[in-house]
Amino acid sequence: MLYVGIDLGTSAVKLLLMDETGKIHKIVSKEYELYFPHPGWSEQKPEDWYEQSMAGLKELISECDKSQVAGISFGGQMHGLVILDKDDNVIRPAILWNDGRTTEECDYLNDVIGKDKLSQYTANISFTGFTAPKILWVKNKEPENFARIEKIMLPKDYLAYKLSGVHCTDVSDASGMLLFDVKNRCWSKEMMEICDVKESQLAKIFESYEAVGNIKPEIAAELGLSENVKIVAGAGDNAAAAVGTGTVGDGRCNISLGTSGTIFISSKTFGVDSNNALHSFAHADGSYHLMGCMLSAASCNKWWMEDIIGTQDFAGEQKAIDKLGENHVFFLPYLMGERSPLNDPYARGTFTGITMDTTRADMTQAVLEGVAFALRDSFEVAKSLGIKIDRTKICGGGAKSPLWKKMIANILGIKVDVIESEEGPGYGGAMLAAVACGEFVSVEEAAEKLVKVVDTVEPDPELTAKYEQRYQQFKQIYPALKPIFKVIG
Repeated sequence: MLYVGIDLGTSAVKLLLMDETGKIHKIVSKEYELYFPHPGWSEQKPEDWYEQSMAGLKELISECDKSQVAGISFGGQMHGLVILDKDDNVIRPAILWNDGRTTEECDYLNDVIGKDKLSQYTANISFTGFTAPKILWVKNKEPENFARIEKIMLPKDYLAYKLSGVHCTDVSDASGMLLFDVKNRCWSKEMMEICDVKESQLAKIFESYEAVGNIKPEIAAELGLSENVKIVAGAGDNAAAAVGTGTVGDGRCNISLGTSGTIFISSKTFGVDSNNALHSFAHADGSYHLMGCMLSAASCNKWWMEDIIGTQDFAGEQKAIDKLGENHVFFLPYLMGERSPLNDPYARGTFTGITMDTTRADMTQAVLEGVAFALRDSFEVAKSLGIKIDRTKICGGGAKSPLWKKMIANILGIKVDVIESEEGPGYGGAMLAAVACGEFVSVEEAAEKLVKVVDTVEPDPELTAKYEQRYQQFKQIYPALKPIFKVIG
């Protein structure tokens, strides 16, 4: 049988066709616009997601035996606010995960309602990217739109609804809304009251590997598929990527170098970081995970390469980098503010330590190292909780760089396992579809049978020691600049 994984990203939707052995038959990518109506704002049109996903689906299955397609599932950008009216029409453009407009609402939630209460209700505190403060922003700034809200949805769940007709979400994606009781895997009545939201406005909750329904007959006819094709809940992009890299079960780690960067630690038991520097979410395998998320990761390198030095030869620029652990230039990768573990929407990107002998290669190296250093900040929080991690999987666009993987192995001082498929969320989505269709009895069984490690990057003790010194220097830069960031806005 064949399974479709749809990775609804920030810059494009990537669709993947996988068979029951885990073999990928085809990958299709379709881009759409990202809008920045004001500095720090970030929006997209849900209609664009659907239009490009349908175009991608048609291309994806154009050459296969369509009768073999059994299930479609998702991995998708988290936290985005999609609001629908009584006719299920989109009310306004979606406010995305990397949007920073909700500072006042976050301050209200964290300082007036209180971080302790938020953590008690949801296992998390408020970050500007989360969904609940976005709902409050709409209530405060666009009351006419707030009054029209019939359904509140997340990005990938809008696609699932369009394909199935079911207003649905899954536990991993719902965990990032600040409306979800993570420990008990249900909507939080307290948070609904705080946000002036009724449970009828929220989607039905599913485990990530559960079918929400079958494909709508008219969509099946348009695509040439059977009406028995299952539409499966799927997961937030990081949980889906974790499934796709086999980061399921207890104490496994995955690092994702996508537009954002994450360090993801799976756990059989529920747990909360007392400082809420890491997110505590439900996992797509039926258990839980801790996650540190930085807002700009591979996007920092893309910005530096394409917008600043004007090249798309990413590999070529990295060839000139040969003195690891000795760079005198540092880069703070906070181009969209920062989430884990700083929770500072005012944080900004900076280069520090530039001198007359600084080269283009030094600057490029600093960007790559800055992202790795910022990932280590979240890694250190995990270590402080007594979590022992000696190896990690890796995925995302940045994982295609051998140099970047080497930096991460040595900056974190752990082994980095490279898997056969680096398709992360899309592959994880297809695996979840296979579980829902009965191909595997559990997500863990699917991961065990389908995910294969093909290489391991080992840390070098001498280089790790050099990077330890650099990291200790890096750690001092943000606290020194923090007061200035708020002044310059």
